[in-house]
Amino acid sequence: MKTRKLTSDANGLAAASAILAKGGLVAMPTETVYGLAADARQGEAVASIYAAKGRPSFNPLIVHVVSADEAQRYVVWNDAAASLAAAFWPGPLTLVLPLREGHGLSSLVTAGLETLAVRCPAHPVAQALLQAFNGPVAAPSANLSGKISPTRAAHVLDGMEGRVDAVLDGGAAEIGLESTIIGLAAAPTLLRHGSITRAQIEAALGETLQEATTPAAVTAQVTAPGQLSSHYAPDASVRLDVTDALPDEALLGFGNVPCTLNLSPAGDLREAAANLFDMLRQLDARADKIAVSPVPETGIGIAINDRLKRAAADRP
Repeated sequence: MKTRKLTSDANGLAAASAILAKGGLVAMPTETVYGLAADARQGEAVASIYAAKGRPSFNPLIVHVVSADEAQRYVVWNDAAASLAAAFWPGPLTLVLPLREGHGLSSLVTAGLETLAVRCPAHPVAQALLQAFNGPVAAPSANLSGKISPTRAAHVLDGMEGRVDAVLDGGAAEIGLESTIIGLAAAPTLLRHGSITRAQIEAALGETLQEATTPAAVTAQVTAPGQLSSHYAPDASVRLDVTDALPDEALLGFGNVPCTLNLSPAGDLREAAANLFDMLRQLDARADKIAVSPVPETGIGIAINDRLKRAAADRP
């Protein structure tokens, strides 16, 4: 397969929509990272996502929809979902809700679970593609499973050239971290940290979130995307909270520190989030060992540290 490179104009959007309709794979831009999109209703198309990524079949996918109204065709909506969608959609928030009877989605999307992870992206190119296609797309990050997520079209091609039908170029992702995931099938639960913080979610809900990473909430089963302990991993080893890098380490800095690359010299956490995956890729291409400066565990820094801990985890 030769991967087509599509521009995000009317012709590119029409070509991408036609590929999806025929059961093909299109890497599309979102405000978080690039997603590998396929028609969520076609089983063979969804199976192609798992095959292209080398993704474990027990790891569910996020379905992207154009609006909250469309989401309600596939999931059982509730007051908490309505509150969060009103506050944060379109945007970098995924909701996990019970599947609606007669939803019409491939069972591969949910990895056999009775819940669905669903999101309405804000990126204008993602929105335009969803409108042109007029249907739901399953779209995990457009990279080989467990590797660094792509925030540019070129990143997709680095790992997925020849594995996908097309890449729709929408520029660099603005946020650079995958979406926050909230489970709403029972008590509201934080399943994955993202740019929308716990405090923002709790303010919108008017209640305290449970967290799946606490011992009481952890189960042996993956219940949402992004829960594997080793994920977002470069080939290089990663050492965290480093103030003095070793001579054979490339230092990914934060703040006013001498380093190989700096996530944000000014100590801006949002700038750091946007640069994280791109700079990890750059360092991975030039070093066998990566050290990372301490990043404050506050606001979006919690999500940055979550990704870094998974990148540094023991590989399966």
